[in-house]
This record gives sequence, C-alpha cells and structure tokens, in this order.
Amino acid sequence: MNATNTAEELQPLSPSSFQNLVLGIDFIFDLFLGGGRGGAKSWAIAWLIFYFVQKFPNQRILYVRKTYAGLQDFELICRKLFFVAFNGAARYNSTNHVWQFPNGCTLELGQLDHISDYDKYQGRSFALICVDEAGQYADPFMIDMLRSNLRAEKNVPTRFVIAANPGGVGHAWIAKRYVFVNASPWAPFTDEISGSEFVSCPSTYKDNPFIDQDQYLKQLKSSCPFDEELLKAWVSGDWTVARGAYFSSVLSEEDNAIKPWLYTPHQYLKTLSVKERRIEKREWSGDWEYFLAHDFGSSAPSVTYCIARSPGAEHEGRYFPRGSLILFDELATNSNEQLNIGLGWTVPTLAKEIVGMCSRWNIEPNGIADDAIFSNHGSEVGTIADEFRDAGVYFEPAGKGSRINGWEKMRTLLSQAGSPDKPGLYISRKCSYFWATVPFLSRDIKRIEDLDSNGPDHAADAVRYGCLHEINEVNEVQITTWI
Repeated sequence: MNATNTAEELQPLSPSSFQNLVLGIDFIFDLFLGGGRGGAKSWAIAWLIFYFVQKFPNQRILYVRKTYAGLQDFELICRKLFFVAFNGAARYNSTNHVWQFPNGCTLELGQLDHISDYDKYQGRSFALICVDEAGQYADPFMIDMLRSNLRAEKNVPTRFVIAANPGGVGHAWIAKRYVFVNASPWAPFTDEISGSEFVSCPSTYKDNPFIDQDQYLKQLKSSCPFDEELLKAWVSGDWTVARGAYFSSVLSEEDNAIKPWLYTPHQYLKTLSVKERRIEKREWSGDWEYFLAHDFGSSAPSVTYCIARSPGAEHEGRYFPRGSLILFDELATNSNEQLNIGLGWTVPTLAKEIVGMCSRWNIEPNGIADDAIFSNHGSEVGTIADEFRDAGVYFEPAGKGSRINGWEKMRTLLSQAGSPDKPGLYISRKCSYFWATVPFLSRDIKRIEDLDSNGPDHAADAVRYGCLHEINEVNEVQITTWI
C-alpha cells in the first residue's frame, strides 16, 4: 500500500538554525543529537537522511525506534518532507515501512526492542543508521550490535546517528559516552567503546521555531508537575539531572561543567613575554594554587583529581571567583564499563600514573587522601601513604571528620558555581568518571542527609576531601618563579 500526497505534506519546508548546524557537519563524523524535548531532533534526522540520499545514490538507510508505535511520528515527518523534497517521486510502502527514492536509495523504518528483533537485520548492510529515542534502551548492547551493519561501497561514507533526551532509563550510559566527554558540544570526540569520531549536537525547544514555544513549555510543565528534575531535563536538556539523586538540586551541566583546560594558568604564563607576565599577574591579584585529592581503592576504583584553587581570576575565557575549586584532570582506575570495580593496581603502579598526570600539568604530586591509607596494618613496607611517598607522591590525611559537613561544603560550592562573587566548584568535561557517577548517586534512605555509600561514590569522596582541604605553607603547591 503506497501513501498518497496531502496538501499539508506538499507545503514548502526549510531546516531550522539548529538543523542547519547539524547538516553542516562533515559526513565523516557520527552524530549524537541530545537535548531537551521539542528540539526537533527527529526532524534533524529526516533532513540528514534527505541530504544523504541526495549525495549518495543507491544506498540503504535504516531508522530504528524501540517500538513500531514509536515510528508513527517519524512516518508523518517523512511524509511531509520527502513528498515535497522529491516532488512526489518518493514512494512509501506502509506495510513494509520502506521508502523508495528516485535515485535508488531506500530508507527502512525499523523496530528493535528485544535481542530477537535483531535477527531481521543480521547480515544486512546500511550506509546510514539512525537510532531515535535511544534513552529508552537501558543499556547500549543492541544499539552497538547495529554498528556491525554499518557497511557501504568504496567512496561512500558510513554514518551512525543517535538521538536521545535526558531522563530516560538509558540516561546514565548515554551521558557517560556522549555528553561528559573530553570535548565541548559541536566539537569532535572519540567514543571509547566504538572508536568512532562523534560530534555532540544539543538542542532544546527554544531551538525549534516551528512550534509555539510558550504553549509547548506549558505542556511540559503540566506533564510532570511533581517532578522538578525531569522538567529540568526536558526543558533545558541538562544531562546532570537524576531524580532522587543526592546532588540533583545543586549540580547542573550548565553551571558546573567546563571545557577541558589546555594549560594550567602558570603554564599559560610561561608562553608570554616577561612584560605580559607582569601584566597578567597584576590582574590576578594573587597566585593559583594546585593540589591533589585522592580516594584510594584496589578492588574498588581509585580516584585522583588535579585541583586548582582560584585567586579570583580569569582563565581560558572564564572567570572563577576567589576560592573557587576547579577539577581539571582525573585519574580513575575503574574497570571498563564497571563503575564500582577497580583494576587492582598496586600502589607503585598507581603512583607512577599520578606522577605522569602531574608532570603533564607541571604541578607537584602533593595533596590529600583518605585517612585510611595512613593506618599501619602490619605491612613490612609501612602504610599505603608510605608506599606512595616512596614512589614520589606525597599525601596528607584529609581529616575527613563528619561526612555530613563534607557533603554540605561540596553541595554549597556546587550550588554557587556561576556566581560572579562566590566561590564555586567547577568540573572539567575531561573528568569522565565524575560525570558518570556523581550526578546519579542516591541518598541514604536511613540517613537522608548522607550519601548512600553502596553506590560508586569514589569520585564524590575524593572531591569531598578536596572541598575541605585548606592549603597552608607546608603543603602549598604553586609556582613562584614565573617572572
């Protein structure tokens, strides 16, 4: 059964500004379309398919949703766009869910819910695969399997496109792989699992000029009146939200996430002339301070952060009020895709990696660590802290005190990020383990003001130590020979 044209389907169309940005990305890059609801991501996919068909004839394309019912909206989008774009020459078989284009290309609208559903794609090749509403998948297993179908003839690029909103069952794995990576939105990055080069393309309902934005916002608010976190995710496209999470009310991607630093402030100064250095230092009115914060683990992950404390200065285009803490690098020893399982590294191996991380930033491997590593359990080599010292890494006890006080300090700094005159806590997108765990940690149901320690709280613990740390003359790590 072939579809027929309607007056609505034949009306002229054009991409939005957001969709034009997406269309401008080179075909060699895979795409992650992530953001709030109503951002016209599905329309962006339709435009991507249209451009691909125009450029590469005789290719097969696959669009996938979790259920056939979910395909209905995209079917309507395709009818509206393709009938106009191809002057009625494109034909759709609604029984087989297949579009036939005049130049020999085909587009199949498919469903993938259970592993048995993959059988219909086994051994088939597609030059372009698009997975919409990927947040409905609890894990990426079946989506990753589809990559084996990504094949094309020579001189035809292959492309994988994933679209998702925050707040779904797949929120955590999507955020880890495509949002909190070592790159800013619209900049290429490598997906560590597939090895593919991706570009993240965020949008919200405000990027969609074809809807009544005020009316749509009212609809979003009415659809989740008692779930502020979900509303925040849908409206702003914020991937740090996690309903019921301990830090959900104080941690946001917009305020707390910063692009990866290229240099520390003192490394940047070394690139300037002597005169420029004096001007820069005078504008700073003080020196940046650097230290490590470490939570030790062997069977559990070990996490170490390089932290800078701002004197009240700008660095790489952003101003950080005095006392702000910036987590600018991270070493986490979690097993691949296992956030709560460590690699079992020995202290010498771990210390070597910490020294290497510090050397890249030209800072000393000094800082604070969990009090437990200073306890002597009868080992011939002394304490774990002694082993670190012998390997060139110098830690002092964090003096953890009350966990609750530490969490409150951390929450306060997180909540003040973005303020022009209050110190805040800022975390580089390079710190992927932080972004994969901290936003999703739960409260302790027996002690609501505390964090549930059964989760992967190792990054959170290291940051808590850093928030409580006060640098003094003994452990101060800063560069005083810039001029």
